[in-house]
Parts: sequence; C-alpha cells; structure tokens
Amino acid sequence: MRLFELLLFLSNIGFFALTVLIKKGRRRIPVFVASGIASLLLVIHWTVEGYRVQLFFLYCITIIFLAISGSSYFLKKGQKKIPRFMLGSAYTGIAIMLVVTAGLLYAFPVFKLPEPTGQFKVGTQTFHFVDTNRQEIFDKTRDGKRELMVQVWYPAQAGTGKYAPFIPDTRILRYMASDYGLPGFTLQHLKYVSGHAYSGAGVSSAQTSYPLILANPGNASSRFLHTSQAENLASHGYIVAVIDHTYNTFATQFPDGRVTTSTTNDLFSPDHDYRTERGNRDKLGKVLTDDVAFALDQFELIQSGQISSHLKGRIDLGHVGVFGHSIGGATAYDASYDPRIAVGIDLDGGLYRLRDREGLRKPFLFMNSESEFERLKMVMDNHAYTEAELQRMGNTREWEDQVTEDKKLELERMRETVASGGQILYIDNTEHLNFTDIQFLSPIFKLLGITGKIAPERANSVINAYMLDFFDMYLKNQGGHLMKGEDSRFPEVKFVTSLL
Repeated sequence: MRLFELLLFLSNIGFFALTVLIKKGRRRIPVFVASGIASLLLVIHWTVEGYRVQLFFLYCITIIFLAISGSSYFLKKGQKKIPRFMLGSAYTGIAIMLVVTAGLLYAFPVFKLPEPTGQFKVGTQTFHFVDTNRQEIFDKTRDGKRELMVQVWYPAQAGTGKYAPFIPDTRILRYMASDYGLPGFTLQHLKYVSGHAYSGAGVSSAQTSYPLILANPGNASSRFLHTSQAENLASHGYIVAVIDHTYNTFATQFPDGRVTTSTTNDLFSPDHDYRTERGNRDKLGKVLTDDVAFALDQFELIQSGQISSHLKGRIDLGHVGVFGHSIGGATAYDASYDPRIAVGIDLDGGLYRLRDREGLRKPFLFMNSESEFERLKMVMDNHAYTEAELQRMGNTREWEDQVTEDKKLELERMRETVASGGQILYIDNTEHLNFTDIQFLSPIFKLLGITGKIAPERANSVINAYMLDFFDMYLKNQGGHLMKGEDSRFPEVKFVTSLL
C-alpha cells in the first residue's frame, strides 16, 4: 500500500471513530478538523500517487464527511435531528465501505517488483520486428506478415529520470484484466507499478560486449510478466530480449496503435481430441520456435549496425542462451537445437515436436514447480487414473494412454538431455505461475492455490539465483556452484537425479 493512500485510509477510520464515539455536542470542531485532514490527504494522494478504482468508496466517504462536517461547523443553527435508525444505517454503511476498501487494497496492491541483485544499472528498449518471409497464420484475415514486439533489458551506463513502467499502456491492462475474467478497469492500478530499468539508457562501458539471452512467455501471457527475471539477469551483465509471440499473448500493442490478443487458446480446447490438440500444439510450437530464430537474426543485424540501436557492437553473439515459461519453456527447448544457441532453461513447461528429432545434446536446465514434478512422477511410477477420475475430467482411457505415451517420450527426451550435461530440479511449494510476475499481482492468488504456498518474493529469488548460476556457468565460464547439488541456502530446491 502506498504511503498517502494508507494515510488517507487511516484518517477515515479515525474520522469515523470520532463521529461515533464523541458526544454530539463536542464533536463539531474535532470532526471538522479531522475531515479537513482527510481531504488534504485525498488531494495529496490524487496529485502525488494518482487515483485508483479500489479506493472509490474511500473517496466518497471523504467527500461526504467533508460536506456534512463543513455544513455542521458553519451552519450552527437549524440542524434537524437525524432519526437514530437512519444514523445507525449510515454508520453501518460507512463501516461496510471501509471494510470493503481494506479488502480491495489487500487484493489489488500497488506492489513493488523485487530489486535486481547485480552490480549494473538496467536499461530497456523495445523493438518492432517484421518477418517478411513468413505469413501470419493466427490472424483471422491472414493477410499480413509475422510481426513481433521484443523488449530488451541490458546493463546500463547510467539512468536518469523515472524508472520505466511495468506495463506501459492502460489498454494492455484492460485486456489483461479480461484475460483473468475481471472487468477491464480492475487492474488499471498497475499503471503505477514500475520496474527498475531506465528507458533508452546507454549501454554500460564496463564490458565490450554482453551475452544475449532470448526469453519466451507462456500461452496467453506477456513479455511484461517476466520483467523481474529480465531485470535481474541484465543487472548481472546480460542482454535479455523477451519476445511477445503475437496472437499467443493476452495483448500485444504495436507502434501504430494496433493491439492483437490471443487467438491460439482454441488450439487447446477440451472439445478437440488429444491427437488434434497435440498436432495443434506442434503447429503453434513451430511458429514460436521460428520466432526465436527470427529474433536472433534481427539481433545479428543490430550487432552489425544494419538495424539502428545503441546495442550495436555490444552483443556477444558467441554466447547466446534462451529460456521460457510453460509453452515458452518448450519453445526454449525446441529453439536450443539452433547451433547459435549454447544453453537453455525450461521453466515448468512440457515439450512439443517430440517426434521430430532426437534429444537435445547441449546443456539444458528443466526447472519445475512441485505440482509439475508430481505429474511427471506419476508417469515415472506408471500411475493410472481411476475410471472415476477420468470421468470427472471428461476424459477416456484412450486419452490417458495417448497422454502417457507422450509424457514418456518427453521423459525420454529429458533423460537424453541430462545425459548430455542437462539437469532437472523442482522447487517445493511452487505452482505453475510462480515462475512469472503474476505471483506479485495479488496475495489472493496464493490463498486460492493459483500460486504455491511459497512467498512470491522467495520464489522469485530462488528462481533467479538458479537461472543466473546456470547461465553464468555456460555463458561466462563462472559460477556453477548451485548446479553441483542441493544447497542449504535454498532448501526448497530438489535435484532430480533419477528418471526411471
């Protein structure tokens, strides 16, 4: 909770207490003074912090109390006695509004992203890339070329002014709210959340060049939801490019103002049979993998100066990594077959295009949630659903056989990767969305089990520590201490040493 909105909330509670507890003949002056203080805090809050819809009831209470107390103070005579039941109803209504406001402030905080832990300041820049060699297949009109928005975080020489916003456009926030089934105005307060990067800052001169890491959000997610990971890696000397995979995000805004939303959700509809859904996943996967290859092509052009950017000559293209979450993790795995990419990390994502090629023969880290590891373990243990479980899920024994077959093939690919230097670990008390900045949006997510029992800040620090250590080991030839096995500083992390 921000300072002045907290003071405004507390002042209204105090104001309400004065009104209820002080006898009528003695309340006129203190109540008027209290309402004046609350009104002053309201003006400061609106001016300094900005209004937000979660405080609507608080704004109403402040203005109404000011009007009533002001009229009572200046118009000393002629005041009609208010019936007790009306007064009691008013007090009850105000109390309810204060309680609702407290609940809204708890559920929808203006949070702070974790500070990067590295020595570098962080800059950020956004690129618009157009692949003239690929037709867009997920646009219903299919009359355009494949376009991508890619945001880059990098080590900065110095930063001036304010930090760049977490999500820069309020239209994006409306689509984001709709994606969670909420009214469009619900998440508008996130416009007040900032990261720790400076827009357009110069690249740090501490090194001649920096390794490049390409990142991929999950299905119907966004590049913004990996801000804390990107900023942290950048603060440790990496150029991190997070790709908005167009039509696979909840919203992507282009420089001309166009906004695209997800059209790929239907590919995973339960109405499809499993074989169709698997084919659609592979179809989508190929587009996402090609996006990574195309983005890497563009950074080669940036490095050579053919695309204008202050990153020219500063990208170490001999040391390139990739990571992603959910289907973006599968993208990271699939894209790692590109010989230009040296190492990758899959954050809690299954794999696609399993039948197209042999296992990956380069260092790769699978970092899973506890719940995802339990699902993998069920396959390892040859667990079978009961008929009642299948019926409850709306699936059949044939469906289970097909899923199990694919999961076993996925495990085989993971074994092959581990045999080539890869590793698998999972983090206790985490769920799928703990690998994104969604976990910071609301503590309600933790209460509902959408994110795990682990504190979001702790989950973020654990994930960032292991990502950094893995990339440092293979892209900078340093670190690697956490990859040697379980560490007492991170008891939540469990290494998987056997995939029987």
